[in-house]
Amino acid sequence: MKHQQTDILIIGLGLAGMTAAISAAKSGKQITIITKTKSLQSGNTPWAQGGIIYKGLNDSPQKLKKDILNAGAGHCWEEAVNQLCQHGPELVEEILLEKLNASFDRNERGLKRVAEGAHSDPRVIYSKDKTGLSIHQAALEYLQKLPNVEILTSHTAIDLLTFSHHSTESTDIYKKPTCFGAVVLNNDCEVLSILASKTILATGGLGQLFLHTTNPKEATGDGIAMAWRAGARCFNLHYIQFHPTSLYHPSGRFLISEAVRGEGGKLINAKGEEFMQKYHKLGALAPRDVVSRAIHTEMINESTDCMFLDISHKSSYWLKRRFPTIFNHCLSKGLNLSKQPVPIVPAAHYSCGGVGVNLVGKTSLKRLYAVGEISCTGLHGANRLASTSLLECIVWGHFAGLDASENKDDDYYFPPIVEWKHGDNTIDKSQLAQEWLTIKNTMWNLGGLIRSQDKLHSAMNILRNLQSEVEKVYQTSSIDQNIISLRNGAQTALAIIASSIEARESRGTHYVSN
Repeated sequence: MKHQQTDILIIGLGLAGMTAAISAAKSGKQITIITKTKSLQSGNTPWAQGGIIYKGLNDSPQKLKKDILNAGAGHCWEEAVNQLCQHGPELVEEILLEKLNASFDRNERGLKRVAEGAHSDPRVIYSKDKTGLSIHQAALEYLQKLPNVEILTSHTAIDLLTFSHHSTESTDIYKKPTCFGAVVLNNDCEVLSILASKTILATGGLGQLFLHTTNPKEATGDGIAMAWRAGARCFNLHYIQFHPTSLYHPSGRFLISEAVRGEGGKLINAKGEEFMQKYHKLGALAPRDVVSRAIHTEMINESTDCMFLDISHKSSYWLKRRFPTIFNHCLSKGLNLSKQPVPIVPAAHYSCGGVGVNLVGKTSLKRLYAVGEISCTGLHGANRLASTSLLECIVWGHFAGLDASENKDDDYYFPPIVEWKHGDNTIDKSQLAQEWLTIKNTMWNLGGLIRSQDKLHSAMNILRNLQSEVEKVYQTSSIDQNIISLRNGAQTALAIIASSIEARESRGTHYVSN
C-alpha cells in the first residue's frame, strides 16, 4: 500500500471543508483536500438556493438566538447557538464579503435581505436562487491560489486510520483513541494511506439513503459511517430534516427554495385549496418539519403522489429575476411557474445530527475534527432553522481550521499500519442497485417523516441483514467507489434507525405517531 503524508487532511470539498482549509492555510501547514467526485463542484453547498444568515437592519444576536431555539424544538445546545449568533455575522463579513468577495444581491441601500420561514427579522442575504453555488465558486477560486493547499478529485475515503484499528504496534490500543489520517481509493483505483497530523471530516449529507431527496448523488452518509466504525461519538442521528418542497418529476427531485414561499408562494392541493392553516398559525411559513408532515399527511389522506406550490400570481419577468435557476429548471420540465402550480413532494434534505463535536469542531477521537452537515454541533437541536447551515459551515469551519493548525505534542506519531488486503470477486451491479433500493425504500417508508416503533423495528431487521450482506461483499470483492458508498450507506442507515428507536420522545423532525 502506498503512503503519503500531510499536515491536515480534509475529507470533503463543501463550504465547511473549504473554510477550514482557508483558515488553516494561514499557518503555512500543508493541507490536502480530497473529494470523491470528479468535479470540484461537489457536495451540498452548490445546491443551496435560499441564502445565508447575516444580520437584519433591526436584528440582534438575542433575536436570532430565540428563532434558532424555537426552531430547534427545545433541544439546541445553548453554547453552540451563542457562538453562531455572536461570531456568525462578523465571519460572514470577514470571510465571505471581504476575503472571498462572494456575490450577493444588492440594491441602492446595500445587501438585500429576506425573512425565511420561522425568522423574526429579514436577515438572510442571498445571490438570486443560487447562493450556495456563488459562495462555492468564490471559495474555490480563493483556495486554488493558495500554494500550501492541494485538492485531489476522484479520491474516495474508505476508512479513518486509528491506533486501535490499524496500528501493528499492539500496545497502541492502550493509547487514547486517535485518528491519524485515512485509507483512500485514488483516481487510479489504487488504495493508499494518507497520514495526517490532523484530519477534518467534511463529507456532507446523507440524503441519498431516502427515496426522495434534494441531495446530490454523492451524499451517501460516508462521514458518519467512517466515524462510527472508528469509534467516534455520534448523536441526534434521528433528526433528519425533510424539505417540504422538492419538484416532483419523473426525471428526479429538484429543490424549490423556501424563499419561494417567503415571497408569497402558496401550498395547495389538486383542487386548488390551501391547507396549511389547518396545521399551523404561520401557514406555509411554519417550521419545515411541520410543513413537510402536513404535505405528507395531505398526500396520504387524498391518496395522491404530490401536492402543489403556486406562485403564479407573480409575473414571468419577476420570477426569472428572483428565481432564475428554479424558473428555468421547471421550464425545462415543461412547467411554467408564472402560469401554473407545480407538483411538489417532501424530500430528505438535511441531517441535524452527526458526529458530535465541541465549539471548535473536535470529535471524541483525538486529532479528528468534523465540520458542516456531517457534524452535530448542537446548534440545530431537533430541527434546523432555515439558512443556518451555510453559516454553521463558516463558523465551525473557521474555528476548526484554526485549531487544527496548532501544534500539539503527539500530532506526529504515525504507527506502522496493517497492509491492505485486496478482494478479487467481481461486484454484481444489479445486486448493488437492488440493495440501494432496499435502503431507500426502507428509510422512506419505515424511517421517514412519520415514524412508529413498529415501523422502526421492522426497518432495523431489514437493515441489519442487509448491512451484514453488504459487509461480506465488501470484504471479498475488488474495491471500487460503488461498494464503498453502499457499505457506508448501509452502515449509516442502520445507525439512524438505531438512534430513532432509542430516542425517548417524539420531538422536532423525529415525529413518532405512537
